[in-house]
Amino acid sequence: YGGMLAKVYAEILESTDPLPAQALRMSGASRPIAILYGLLPQASKELASYTVYRWECAIRASVVMGFVGAGGLGQLMDQAMKMLNGGEAATILATFMLLVLGADALSGWLRRALDTPSAARASPWGWRSAGFVLASALATVASFQWLDMPLRALWSGESLHAIVGFVTSFFPLDLSAPWLRKIALGTWETLAMSVVGTLLAAVAGLLLALPKMRLPCTLVLNTLRSVPELVWATITVLCVGLGPFAGALALGLHTAGVLGRLYAEALANAPPGPARALRLAGASGSQAFLYGTLPGAAPQLIAYTLYRWEMNIRMATILGFVGAGGLGQLLYFELSLFHYAQAATVILAMLLLSVAVDQSSAWLRRVMR
Repeated sequence: YGGMLAKVYAEILESTDPLPAQALRMSGASRPIAILYGLLPQASKELASYTVYRWECAIRASVVMGFVGAGGLGQLMDQAMKMLNGGEAATILATFMLLVLGADALSGWLRRALDTPSAARASPWGWRSAGFVLASALATVASFQWLDMPLRALWSGESLHAIVGFVTSFFPLDLSAPWLRKIALGTWETLAMSVVGTLLAAVAGLLLALPKMRLPCTLVLNTLRSVPELVWATITVLCVGLGPFAGALALGLHTAGVLGRLYAEALANAPPGPARALRLAGASGSQAFLYGTLPGAAPQLIAYTLYRWEMNIRMATILGFVGAGGLGQLLYFELSLFHYAQAATVILAMLLLSVAVDQSSAWLRRVMR
């Protein structure tokens, strides 16, 4: 999340009007002063809004961390599923859904508060920004106290020696032909899992986002997207068994909720003129939607689908940790057996796959423009 925030923060600051900062520099101000008083006041609202959004995402991610022993609801869920205790698992899942819905509501309220006209007219360093910074600082301190995190222990000589020894155990990588063939098969499974899951989600999301279905399906969409993919994968593995099919279903269930919401917003923002003209010409509601509304929203729908496919490829590599196949399952097995050289090769394959996906999706978005 540090890397994500740094990248987005940089993009926000780069898109900010540079004239105030340039004027301060020309008047003799130092570079830090120009950034502090020239760029940050303009970007503070957007920076705070995105920070709140990433916090909302971090709550979902914290449950995923529990599946590898990081505590919290995720670890309780993992233990309940391994013991086949459906009652406990259902209670934990319901608790997590309430937590996510509460976080959604709180983050939505904070974003609306930051976007209100009064906030936009107010000084960026006024009481809203000060309150946001103070609340964030207090929450951070309280979290550190509650979790009892011994950060100083990371910098002790013994810890640094152990870290260096652990990292060096991953080298040299295993580049033998049999192992590379196994990695190629895992890569193909990961790609296929992401494609099938995204296609299933696109169809289901579009059906749930139709104007007539929007209100009754809002609860369904919120439920689907509030449960992380790894939790869905744990459930689907128990339902259909180990393998990529369970992973594809898990991706489809979660992504259907995400795409359904994005599709609904795109359809609502589509130009109403073509559909209205078709209705006046005697076309039915379905015809007006298919030939009037849908073509206007199609570029945005495709862009959202490509974005989620890109994310699903990364997530598909993680689902293997609960038995959903692909590169993640290979990595889990090798780490469990302390085969670090083989695990390092799998990690390298994941990195190369991520880079290839980034380049491919960027090229597809340029083509779609």
